[in-house]
Amino acid sequence: MSFPRVVSVAPGSPAEAAGLLPGDEVTAVNGRAPRDVLEWRLLVDDEDPELDVRRSGIDRTTVVEKRAGEALGAAVHSSVFDQVQTCDNHCEFCFIYQLPKGMRRSLYLKDDDYRLSFLYGNFTTLTRFTEADLERVILEGLSPLHVSIHATDPEVRSRMLRNRRGATSLRWLRALLDHGVTVHGQVVVCPGVNDGAVLESTMAGVLDEYPELASLCIVPLGVSAHSTEAAMRPHTFDEAVAVVDTVERWQEIYQRLLGRRLAFVADEYYLLTGRRFPDADAYEGFEMHEDGVGMARLFTEEFLGRRASTTGPQSGFFSWVDGAPAEGYRAPRAATTVTVRTTPHRAPVAVLTGSYGARVLEPLLADMDGVRVVTVENQFFGGNIGVTGLLAGEDLARALAGEPDGHRYLLPDVCLSEGRFLDGVTPADLPRAVEIVPTDGGALRAALAR
Repeated sequence: MSFPRVVSVAPGSPAEAAGLLPGDEVTAVNGRAPRDVLEWRLLVDDEDPELDVRRSGIDRTTVVEKRAGEALGAAVHSSVFDQVQTCDNHCEFCFIYQLPKGMRRSLYLKDDDYRLSFLYGNFTTLTRFTEADLERVILEGLSPLHVSIHATDPEVRSRMLRNRRGATSLRWLRALLDHGVTVHGQVVVCPGVNDGAVLESTMAGVLDEYPELASLCIVPLGVSAHSTEAAMRPHTFDEAVAVVDTVERWQEIYQRLLGRRLAFVADEYYLLTGRRFPDADAYEGFEMHEDGVGMARLFTEEFLGRRASTTGPQSGFFSWVDGAPAEGYRAPRAATTVTVRTTPHRAPVAVLTGSYGARVLEPLLADMDGVRVVTVENQFFGGNIGVTGLLAGEDLARALAGEPDGHRYLLPDVCLSEGRFLDGVTPADLPRAVEIVPTDGGALRAALAR
């Protein structure tokens, strides 16, 4: 077990007054060694907490004078200090198994930890969930959580997870809902496995067994060129159409019986089928936009000035591993700023994006003089991977190598975690200057106006 390590101290804070410094390890708060940032926050929230601090191998104890509820003013290095609860499923559709070799070791960690579900929106299957976990979730109010359902049929779910506990672990979902915990569900649709009649059964099962779900996102299987599972393949056009039709039909049923749509298909399905994205009110608050549900519509609304930008600075696809605040994704995240070289004012502008993003941006930018979209093919992952957040530095470098000098190249911050792309390349390594722009419509509109 590691200990929380102080990475910054706010000026004028109780932590600064107590003499805490970046690099200090806090081995205990009021005699308890915190297991994670959740416990840390509870402990340091007390009045005058006593901290056991280790600095340069020397241990000392200090009392931080503060009121109960007053912020300590010290940020720590990580969200988990004990051990991340790893996943013991062996899902053939798991994207971690589809990563190329040679990436950062942290990216290969496969978690199934309810704490990361609360902090970062990670999806948990609940196959390693326990009574003690349930008790903590309830007592500490760890809500919302995000649960991978995939199928409500026990046999199908167990087979998909390749784990016999997959057949029974949704009992914990029922328990969470019984105790008022907000839960967002997810179904990753694998063609020939849990689509068709199985998807119909799942939608009916949710209505019968888990109608209190806050939302249910239906997302397509992503298949990289590095997948070793022969049965896993992208959707055909007809299969994608069938999924959208199924979900929209069940939305009407849920609306009639529950008073809300409940289930939503990911944006990729509308791109695969060529259908128009639903209107903004159809997403009922965009609760699952970070999972690719309504992201395109929300971006469009922000870009056109119909809605204030709320997404703010973002980090990459593996943001819970690298580059995310220890406090969780709800904590303020500093914008990524990169200054490589300056470009002339009013220079022609090119917006770099993945293949899916290009299909959203091109209609928005079509009437803007001097502005174009550069679609970057994802050869790093290959397969059907087209989301912008999975673009690697080598793909961007290849695309930029053929672009002219003197243009402004805008790149969304969702490609980066801690200033690096997934392959470890940094913006400074690219052959052309890039400007990092927050991944929301308002930020892009403002960047284009400069």
